[in-house]
Amino acid sequence: MTVGIAGYGQTKTYRPPPSYVQFGKPDQAEGRRILEDFRQRGLPADMFLEFELVVMPRRGDERMVPARLWTGRNDKGPIWRLELNPDDATAQQRLLVQNGPQSALWSWRPGVAVGSLGLDALFEPLAGTDLTAFDLQMPFLYWNDFVFEGLARVRGRPAHVFLLYPPTEITARRPELTGVRVYLDTQFNALVQAEQIGVENRSLKSITILDLKKVDEQWIPKSIDVRDEETRNKTRFAVTGAALGLDLLPTLFEPATLADPIQPPPAGRVRSVRP
Repeated sequence: MTVGIAGYGQTKTYRPPPSYVQFGKPDQAEGRRILEDFRQRGLPADMFLEFELVVMPRRGDERMVPARLWTGRNDKGPIWRLELNPDDATAQQRLLVQNGPQSALWSWRPGVAVGSLGLDALFEPLAGTDLTAFDLQMPFLYWNDFVFEGLARVRGRPAHVFLLYPPTEITARRPELTGVRVYLDTQFNALVQAEQIGVENRSLKSITILDLKKVDEQWIPKSIDVRDEETRNKTRFAVTGAALGLDLLPTLFEPATLADPIQPPPAGRVRSVRP
């Protein structure tokens, strides 16, 4: 929504107001410290996940997309290599997702050379799911314009709440996205929920970590729901196997190698995460 400014013919983009969750305005300097600390943290070592994207439409049959994820870190921040393997082999896709302040995205498909993707591609559904590269990359965690809203409880646990506002390059392409509210668990200093916000504070989409699993003395997300709040369709990210404490080659996370198939860690290294 745009609101005209009388006499100037200009427009003003809707900006969702903060919703402070405690008495009095929280200490914004402390909020910045908390968020910066979260941004600097990362996994102690590289990791491999096997998972399923379970598409759960409001109407119609469920379906499942097998997937694999390798995670690492370079001088720009966290970086992920993702493989989506739907039944239709021609729809297979590989993504290289660079997180951090200098985020970037590359894609490979059968018969299509590796290419860098622009901002518009961030919001395209992956393999017919409700998941997008924007959901994976989570660039909003590094947006500079934000408000610390305080401490709230999410799924029974205390969490620091932040409302982050998109930069102009995002607003220009997705004017309906006016902000993202994130919840960071106070104990694990990890994201537990993110809510994309539209005009008039309407919820557009939510990402919620449902439960965690301890693997080799490290907690990892076991299942995550990505829900389109307008259609009420949902995609569940369900981890089935994990290998932690890896030392992956940096070349695995280079765009030039994205077209090359790679093997997962040996079966003996992959721990089952199924119930």
